[in-house]
Amino acid sequence: MRKLHYISVMSLDGYIGDGHYDWSLPAEGSTSFITEIIRPFGTYLYGRKNFETMSFWENPDLSAMGPEHQDFAGVWQAAEKVVYSRTLTTTSCRKTRIENCFDAEVIREMKRTAAKDLCIGGPSLAAQAIHHQLVDEIHLFVVPTTIGSGIPVIPVFPKDRRIRFELLKESRFSEGWVYLRYRILFGI
Repeated sequence: MRKLHYISVMSLDGYIGDGHYDWSLPAEGSTSFITEIIRPFGTYLYGRKNFETMSFWENPDLSAMGPEHQDFAGVWQAAEKVVYSRTLTTTSCRKTRIENCFDAEVIREMKRTAAKDLCIGGPSLAAQAIHHQLVDEIHLFVVPTTIGSGIPVIPVFPKDRRIRFELLKESRFSEGWVYLRYRILFGI
């Protein structure tokens, strides 16, 4: 069975986003690092807002980008995408399909039959997947700044049960960024 990974950037005060991302501009080396994390994933599962942010990578002006961003764009474009949205009905992004509702059993089947691991993006969608014990690993990029508001990372976790985590990897970047990779230990 393949793994489902949740990846997010978060502020030091625990927020995933505030609609503006100037606080989380990539630290030196972080784009290449993130690209290596997502390179093995065959499918990305997105909520609508996260997909709309990431869809920039469908047709970026590659001539204005360095090699690390060009590589990221190629890796992103190569993967299949599933967007969960009740309002989005069409997209111009290749390799993308839209589902109007989250179905835990469908995602379990995807994990059983996928040729490669999967990645989930967007805090609301991730919260549903974590609630159904579908997410195997969490990758957090902690940015040493506070934004004071937005979508907190903590509500992504269910409040009706205890979840333990095993630290698998940590890395530091310029600008004080820290990467933390955890395995989720449900039921312990």
